[in-house]
Amino acid sequence: MSCKIAFKKSVARDLKKIDNDQVDRILIKIETELPEKAEEFPTISGKFSGLRKFRVGDYRVIYSIIGDTALILRISHRREAYR
Repeated sequence: MSCKIAFKKSVARDLKKIDNDQVDRILIKIETELPEKAEEFPTISGKFSGLRKFRVGDYRVIYSIIGDTALILRISHRREAYR
């Protein structure tokens, strides 16, 4: 099932903290892999249960599936992603 990709406004702030080369890499991976495989990536447990994570190198894309849309909530380094 193919889904649409949407970004929360706060993701722009997350991307400003990341090196431009890494941002390009992350966005390309999101555009190519996430629409087709959004429901296949693992869910998060604990206080963020119900959300899903997508790994791009040392960065994590945290998202939620709402209907036929994957809403990107946060993009951050793996050591900060779950705080």
